[in-house]
Amino acid sequence: MNVLNGRDVLKITDLSQKEIKGLLELATQLKKGELLLNCKKVLGLLFYKASTRTRVSFTVAMYRLGGQVIDLNPSVTQVGRGEPISDTARVLDRYLDVLAIRTFKQEDLETFANYADIPIINALSDLEHPCQIIADLLTIQECFGTLSGLTLAYVGDGNNVAHSLLLGGALMGMNVHIASPEGYYPDSAIVETAKTLAASHGGNILITENPRNAIAGAHALYTDVWASMGQEDLAESRLPVFQSYQLNTDVLKEADPEAIVLHCLPAHRGEEITEEVIEGKQSRVWDQAENRMHAQQALLASVLGLV
Repeated sequence: MNVLNGRDVLKITDLSQKEIKGLLELATQLKKGELLLNCKKVLGLLFYKASTRTRVSFTVAMYRLGGQVIDLNPSVTQVGRGEPISDTARVLDRYLDVLAIRTFKQEDLETFANYADIPIINALSDLEHPCQIIADLLTIQECFGTLSGLTLAYVGDGNNVAHSLLLGGALMGMNVHIASPEGYYPDSAIVETAKTLAASHGGNILITENPRNAIAGAHALYTDVWASMGQEDLAESRLPVFQSYQLNTDVLKEADPEAIVLHCLPAHRGEEITEEVIEGKQSRVWDQAENRMHAQQALLASVLGLV
């Protein structure tokens, strides 16, 4: 994985199919304890949004590699007082070995990458969530032994997670079906890119308003909250719009009998997913959450040139 040494990962398409496969293999080795690494590097976490899984999984992943972590809370650093990103980036570049950023704007990530030589990792933006999707692919591969030819159905808001699922699934030769209400579809440019990738890797892309059409025969069913961070004021108004996009036991009957259920969390039980489904035998949500740590450990090891 030395090909990733020093690289930024701002979008899932910053990685090739071969590189994603390499990360999944490395994550599996690290998860099984087959590979022990020891680094003296420092990871910075600059999170403008709240986080549980991403913050903790990155922190533990870096500690397991033998490195250190600095939490750069914007509220107690100058970046929170309006210091230009270009200035912050050039200073942090002198102190850190890698920087993971969770932000509202994809453009902020790109600015950091332009002004810093260290690897910049997208820990979630308004456009994509690539680290989540690497963990999702690892979870699906663990369950089915492969990714190519499988069908992943996402039901709900066409948000950043849906974007990265479209692109990451297409890269890996999966069929990716997205069911969203009209007006809440994924970004059209990302859909077109995903269709191009799918055509060259043996999969297909379906965008529909009908959840049952998306779920029919699917091997992995995926959902997310109906109002993402920063959209809390819209949550109440979205409830009636998304009511028919809930993952429940009734719609699960339309999927493959061995289908698994995924959710990137946090979950609003009774809204996008029912208690019975998230806690049911088909749920792999907790394995998926654990795999954030293993996937990010593999990613950090790769961009830091440890493997």
